[in-house]
Formats: sequence, C-alpha cells, structure tokens
Amino acid sequence: MAEISNSIPLPPAGLGGDGDALIATGIARGVMRLFADLGYAALQEFPLRAKRRADIVALNDAGEFVIVEIKSCRADFRADQKWPEYLDFCDRFFFAVAPPFPREILPADRGLIIADRHGGAILRDSQAIPLNGNRRRAQTLQLAITASQRLARVMEMMG
Repeated sequence: MAEISNSIPLPPAGLGGDGDALIATGIARGVMRLFADLGYAALQEFPLRAKRRADIVALNDAGEFVIVEIKSCRADFRADQKWPEYLDFCDRFFFAVAPPFPREILPADRGLIIADRHGGAILRDSQAIPLNGNRRRAQTLQLAITASQRLARVMEMMG
C-alpha cells in the first residue's frame, strides 16, 4: 500500500489565486484556535486511509473525531465535491468558511463554522454519527504518529 506523505503542510491552495489561499489559511488558523478552546487536539492536512487529506482533523479526550472541510469561495465549493468521502472517517463533519461566504450553497444537514485568522464559531452543530471502532483505533494511532513525526521535523529544523 502506498504511503501518503506526512510532511508539514503548505497553506491550502485556492482556485482564484493567492487571495483564496490567504483566506483558506486564515480560516484554518481560526478553526484550529476554536478547537483548541474546545479541548480538541487538531492537525491540518491529515492523511486519511481513503487516499485523501482532510483539511483539519480534531480529536477530543473522549476519542471523538471531527473533520473540517475549508471552503474559501463559491468556486472552491463547486469544484471540490470529494467531501462526502470524509464522512466515514469522523464522528462529526463541518464546513468552515469566512464570514462573507455564501452559506446558502452549503448542505444544510452538515455542521457549519465561521472563522477568520482570529478565531471561529460553530453556527450549526454537526449530527454525531459514531465512527467504526476499528477505524477509530487505527485513525487514533495514525493521528499520534503523524503529530509526532511533524513535531520531530519541526524540532530538527530548529536545531
């Protein structure tokens, strides 16, 4: 089985150039701050066994997995329809967008977070659908390994 690289992620690429990438980076920062405040450990660009990368995956002390899909603009949402593939890898799923995003185009049955670089807020909670126990165990181990490898690379770069 081919391994997915666990390198330290670059900022997400938008469809409209650097402006979208900056918006997505700000959203990610705000979501990461929100989840830290809620007691979750979160990672960006987390590789899933489905050979996809979740924009953000978060884990709380109860072992609950949350996946957040960041959308920087209408074109980003319309062009990227792979998000349903993430549902089998989390207990809860959210879209995260900037305040001016046209929210009416997002599925009403999914969670919604509004965020910018300073923080975020959950506007619509996500329905909880428990993750398969075997997948939860494997993914918890993968999260720990990925986080440890990333920290080791950062430490290596520092010194």
